[in-house]
Amino acid sequence: MRQVTSEDLNDIALGAAVLGTGGGGDPYIGKLMAQSSMATHGAATMMYADELDDDDLVIPSAMMGAPTVMVEKVPSGKEIVTAFKALTEYYGKEPRATMSCEAGGLNSTTPFTVAVELGIPIVDADMMGRAFPELQMCTPTLAGINATPMAVADEKGNSVIINTVENRWTETFARTLTVDMGCSAMIALYAMTGKQVKEACVLGTISYAERIGQAIRRARANHLDPVETVRAATGGYILWQGKVGDVARRTETGFARGDARIDGTGAFDGRSLSLSFQNEFLIARDGDTVLATTPDLITVLDAETGVAITTETLRYGYRVVVIAMPCDPRWRTAEGLQLVGPDYFGYGVPYIPVEQRMKALGGR
Repeated sequence: MRQVTSEDLNDIALGAAVLGTGGGGDPYIGKLMAQSSMATHGAATMMYADELDDDDLVIPSAMMGAPTVMVEKVPSGKEIVTAFKALTEYYGKEPRATMSCEAGGLNSTTPFTVAVELGIPIVDADMMGRAFPELQMCTPTLAGINATPMAVADEKGNSVIINTVENRWTETFARTLTVDMGCSAMIALYAMTGKQVKEACVLGTISYAERIGQAIRRARANHLDPVETVRAATGGYILWQGKVGDVARRTETGFARGDARIDGTGAFDGRSLSLSFQNEFLIARDGDTVLATTPDLITVLDAETGVAITTETLRYGYRVVVIAMPCDPRWRTAEGLQLVGPDYFGYGVPYIPVEQRMKALGGR
């Protein structure tokens, strides 16, 4: 175990935005929520998965909804605690810890609010190794773990417990509730034993996000190239460099959906990159050439600072670099691709690992 301070959260949020692939909610909001709780209750305790007993109860917690809405409908921090308590009462057993549902943006840091407010640890793990837009898109689903019982809560104090026959139905019903709650809500779900966490989740992701954030901060302090620092820290590839020429974005069925055009500069001058997103960036195309697809991570960085730009804050004129990073190997299995591959999102292209695509293009 270790203590995570308010200062540590700055690095965690910075790195989590990189892993969030444009989604997972605004990391600044999640960080402020957790830091507010820390100002009252002190530092959070983070435990490692191997410190869990096999029969410990772990309840992950998160935000659900359109990131574009979350920027305007800022949560107080009470909502996520309400959801967590509702599920705890349903189980009638005190949880050993909470955990992040995804290693991205706001959802990497919101569970720290639960941990600090309730005095329990947060596990250094998540269920994706990145961010994905739908609830069933997580490694516990691949392991046959049920998302429900699940609690959903809003800022008014409403909370709902749902039970479903499979995780795809959990997404359907919870998305409808979230839309009714104003297109954003707080949730607690995928309750697991310590043994299941160790076997079915992506371990060490909060520490990984922190290391990425530290690398960005140190690069800027030492006047190094922060974009190259991120690429090196993640084992990623430079897909594109340019200026945002257009963003078509809409909030639809509880998601931020749309497309962005990045007009190339430097080595990419005279060409344009197309990025499509559903909360997260899911496919990058140079004309008819696909450069990267889900489930590999596609992230847009500010060209000067190396800070990741979310789908809801991407704007015309931004100077950016687009990088891609290999995903957790479980997503590259047939079962993983059925759940989060390009076919699921209707792109009609085969999944090819980003490192193979880059090798075919001569590497970047």
